Amino acid sequence: MKRFVPKGKLSKKKRGEADRQGRRVWTVQPVTRLKESGKRYTRRRKHARDDSTDQQ
Repeated sequence: MKRFVPKGKLSKKKRGEADRQGRRVWTVQPVTRLKESGKRYTRRRKHARDDSTDQQ
């Protein structure tokens, strides 16, 4: 079993390894995500028109 060593007593290299291990465990990116405002104008169309069914 590994002994617990306080982070302050670890070498710089070992601290870096521990930090990288912790970062790899994240399941989502730690970036703030914003919801699109309903009031904002968007150029994309809500429903794409299918022209292939109109030709008969």
